[in-house]
Amino acid sequence: MKSEKVVWITGASSGIGEALAYLYNEINCKIIISARNVEALEKVKSNCKTPENCAIIPLDISKFNELTKKTMEAIKMFGSIDILINNAGISQRSLIIDTDFDVYQKLMDVNYLGTVALTKAVLPHFIANQKGQFVTVTSLMGKFASPYRSGYCGVKHALHGFFDALRMEHEKDGIKVTLICPGFVQTNVAKNALTANGSQQNTNDEATKNGLPVATFAQKMKNAIDNEKFEAYIGKKEVFGIYVKRFFPKLLHRLVLRSDVR
Repeated sequence: MKSEKVVWITGASSGIGEALAYLYNEINCKIIISARNVEALEKVKSNCKTPENCAIIPLDISKFNELTKKTMEAIKMFGSIDILINNAGISQRSLIIDTDFDVYQKLMDVNYLGTVALTKAVLPHFIANQKGQFVTVTSLMGKFASPYRSGYCGVKHALHGFFDALRMEHEKDGIKVTLICPGFVQTNVAKNALTANGSQQNTNDEATKNGLPVATFAQKMKNAIDNEKFEAYIGKKEVFGIYVKRFFPKLLHRLVLRSDVR
C-alpha cells in the first residue's frame, strides 16, 4: 500500500481502532481518527510517531444526520479519503428473553445503521475518484451465532448482506470492500458490552483475555486490507467455526452450547 493514502478510522479511541491508527501512522499514511471520546483521541494522536499526520474528528456514529457534514470535514483534512475503516461498534451479553427492545435498537443504530449512513456519506467521494476501499469490522458472529449475543449477531450478519451488495454494485467504480471478522481479541469489547437493561457489563471474560493481542490482530487486519480480500477471519481456534458451520451446522450448534462462551 502506498504511504500517501488517507485512512479514516472510526472507533479509534481504543482497542482495534487505536492499534490501527498507530500502524498506519507508522508507515506515514495520513490518518483521521474518530470516536465520541475526544480526550482519548487526543491521547492516541499524541502517541503517534508523526502526530502531524493525524487529524481528529469527533464522531457519534448513531447521529445519522451529522455524518454527511462530518464526511465533508474529513475530506478537507487531507484533501481526500482513500480508505474508510468502519470499526465503531458495541457488543452485547444477555439472553433474548431478558433483553429490553431498546438494547436491540441501540445495537442496530450503532453497529449497522450508523455504519451504513457513514458509508453512504463517503460513497459519492469514492465514486467521483473512481477508487476507494471500505473496510468494515464485523465479527465471526456475523457468520455464525452464540448465546447471549443475539442482537450483536443480528447486526453483524446484516453488515455482511449490505457490504456484499455494495461490492457488487460499485466494483465498476473501482471501489473495494473488505469485511474483517475478528474472533477473540484483547480489547474492552466484553467490558463495554450491553446487558439486558442497556447498562455496561463492566467485566471481561476468559475468552477475550486469552484472545489475540490487539497489535497482532491489527497487523493481520492490515495485511487483509492491503491484499483487498473480500473477507478475512482473524482469531485463534474459534475461526474454525466458520468452516464447521458451513459443512456441519448441527455439530457447530452442539460445540457452541458445550463451550459456554458467555
